[in-house]
Amino acid sequence: MNAVQTKNETTAGKKLAGKVALVTGGSRGIGAAIALRLAEEGATVALTYNSNKGKADEVVAQIAKLGTGAIAFKSDVASAKDNQILIDEIERTIGKIDILVNNAGVWDAAPIDQIDLDHYARVFDTNVKGVIATTIAALPKIKNGGRIINISSVAAEGVMQTASVYSASKAALNTLTRIWAQELGARQITVNGVAPGTTATDMLLQALPEEVKKEFIAKTALGRLAEPADIANVVAFLASDDGAWVTGQTIRADGGIVN
Repeated sequence: MNAVQTKNETTAGKKLAGKVALVTGGSRGIGAAIALRLAEEGATVALTYNSNKGKADEVVAQIAKLGTGAIAFKSDVASAKDNQILIDEIERTIGKIDILVNNAGVWDAAPIDQIDLDHYARVFDTNVKGVIATTIAALPKIKNGGRIINISSVAAEGVMQTASVYSASKAALNTLTRIWAQELGARQITVNGVAPGTTATDMLLQALPEEVKKEFIAKTALGRLAEPADIANVVAFLASDDGAWVTGQTIRADGGIVN
């Protein structure tokens, strides 16, 4: 497991000053936007990446410019061993976890007559098993009054043809969110989800044909695709004291998309 760290500086007066956030899959897209947004609010950020160390280093460098500490780890969210090493390293280098953002996820779509159990395993291992594995490893280190935020998708509630397994994985995540909120309420730990609609990440824009992009925009009340920062803003609210009375909810951050 490799790590890159920056010096933590004074963040007094910011909403998340003194807090430590772990963001899985924080090297790009929505995860990178979340890491940066939490850092803007004063949090020290630990982020994980699967393969692209360069992108993770870029996020760490951007956070350093904000005057906040950051550390990046290579870690497989679905691996119990990797998660335990990750949490031990965070405890050793930073000392605690206040906010866990389960963002790491994979997208894989195929119609029912073309999927197999390998397809199921690829999706559920990261999107469900990974969330469970990271959460149970982190939970003993999460302070009372902490935050767990799971990144879901509007696909969990809509009908997205060819995405049955992906949609099911996000529906499972919404169920975990509801039940964990009840189980952890006694510790004043809130558990919530954020369900993005179509979001303009680099990967999506490269893969999305222009005509399909226009269709999504036409279905969205606010007339555009989401930016990663739109999702990060909702996460920052839930992570702060402003969101302390919200738990067990999955908030649709989708611009009013009809799906």
